[in-house]
Amino acid sequence: MSSPPTSSRDSWRAWVLSAAAAYLLTTFGFTLARVDGDSMNPTLNSGDVLVLLKYPRWLRAWGLGGPYPRRGDLLIFKAPADSPYAYETLYGLRHRQYNVKRVLALPGDTVAVRDGRVVVNGRALAESYASEGFVDDQPALRVPAGKVWVMGDNRRIGESLDSRVYGPVDLRDAAGPADLRLWPRPGLVPR
Repeated sequence: MSSPPTSSRDSWRAWVLSAAAAYLLTTFGFTLARVDGDSMNPTLNSGDVLVLLKYPRWLRAWGLGGPYPRRGDLLIFKAPADSPYAYETLYGLRHRQYNVKRVLALPGDTVAVRDGRVVVNGRALAESYASEGFVDDQPALRVPAGKVWVMGDNRRIGESLDSRVYGPVDLRDAAGPADLRLWPRPGLVPR
């Protein structure tokens, strides 16, 4: 029995290695994420494309790396599974969709909303990125370990389902930070 020609064996090997590299890169490195909706206006618009960094999540899971996430990061995550807002049905399939919101409070922080301002650890946040709008007051809450408090930049009533509605987000449900916009205006997203 003769072996296949070297060129077809080499091309097969190159295809398998390329597929494995692409899988590893998009699973552990980075991928693209498209914004769908208005909850992050005026910072992001529906259709914007972000670079989702996955490696900070994996480094945290493995006990390596620096702080993740940081206050002010745009985080891509799934809403808590027990929230009625966590699921959507698309083409007859029910699934938990990904969201993008801004991290405002980290594990151990105390967060409240007073007089329309987000207050973290007793200090009102300077939020130049947030839209004008009305935010209902909320009593102080201590963010549990392994969770973060997130809000959309669009503060108009009914425009963003976030931690004000479903509470803190578990970091196990986070895909990673996405602070770099690729399209239509490439560059770092303002903090």
